[in-house]
Amino acid sequence: MTDRQEIPSPAPSLPRVAGLVVVDKPLGWTSHDVVSRMRRLAGTRKVGHAGTLDPAASGVLVVGVEKATKLLTYVTGTDKTYRASIRLGAATVTDDAEGDVTSTAAPERLAALTDDAVLAAVAELTGEIQQVPSAVSAIKVDGQRSYARVRKGEDVELPARPVTVHEFTVHGISREPTDAEPTAVDVEATVTCSSGTYIRALARDLGEALGVGGHLTALRRTRVGSFTLEQSHTLDELTEQVRAGGTVSTLPIDEAARGLFPVRELTAPEATDLSHGRRIAAAPARPGGAASRSGAGAGDTASAGDVAASGSEPAGGFRAGLPVACFAPDGTLVALAEDRGPADRRYTTSVLGIAAGMTFTAAAAPDATGVEKPGAGDPGAGQDGTKRTERTHD
Repeated sequence: MTDRQEIPSPAPSLPRVAGLVVVDKPLGWTSHDVVSRMRRLAGTRKVGHAGTLDPAASGVLVVGVEKATKLLTYVTGTDKTYRASIRLGAATVTDDAEGDVTSTAAPERLAALTDDAVLAAVAELTGEIQQVPSAVSAIKVDGQRSYARVRKGEDVELPARPVTVHEFTVHGISREPTDAEPTAVDVEATVTCSSGTYIRALARDLGEALGVGGHLTALRRTRVGSFTLEQSHTLDELTEQVRAGGTVSTLPIDEAARGLFPVRELTAPEATDLSHGRRIAAAPARPGGAASRSGAGAGDTASAGDVAASGSEPAGGFRAGLPVACFAPDGTLVALAEDRGPADRRYTTSVLGIAAGMTFTAAAAPDATGVEKPGAGDPGAGQDGTKRTERTHD
């Protein structure tokens, strides 16, 4: 890591934008190392990450800045995609290349291992499976991290847990040093899986299923939810942005929420009530995404339905159980909310306040010419003329 004194911070006069930063984590860095660097680059201590990526792995690490740290729990729970390199023929204590080898397969056993056998074993590890996490995971056992117990020489056995492997696609199988007398069989694959899946455990289980042992040799995360490598920035790129007098490239919290959650557009009175923690009438949400506001006014709804109460995935591709992102008429993210109550008395209540204690006042309608609305040019007015003020007392 670069000396702290060489890492720039944004000028105090520059705003600290609440949002998400998609970082391409380099090899050798812990996720906490990245957070520490981002605190310096963003000029704030309010920084967190959505899902640990081991030092031996690289790729997408979603970082939250300021209020956007509140969204990280929901990012962590999304599906993820990895490019993985698996070596068959040897098992290690850590299930990856950094651990001591515990067993090796005989060359004749590896020579008899066919590509079809590998693909059949991969198919058995696809779908809904029960997976025993790696013993060197961060899972706590009696208040202590499992990996810490392993380092002290303890034999740790973790219980299996349900995970879903949506995709386990093999791109290549090669043998080292020769096909005739291999000492290892290398498998290149893409894995898309649910949160909580351990790729090193997949490598271990693949080797065990084939009777030759296996471990992970390389891992690169290419996607977390809707965030991909194509959107990511290296730490060097972010450092240069700040050194040049700017701030780090951030996806603003409003835009991030539209991509993560179903959306409900509120009227000004609804936005004010929800901002102050009061219930509002229930209404269907619309799928989020870049097009979610096209042609929609305050209070507009569509068919995403009661997402939090539904057991099915809504039309926008969001997983069940997500709250709804509620926006004021001027585009301000007011809160994440969910519908509650019996079917005949449903109401919407905030589960995570973002813009608390705000008063939103709708402006008057435009005049007959349609040229200008009252409130135009008012620094407190939103794009539609809606005024937003911070309430100082109730």
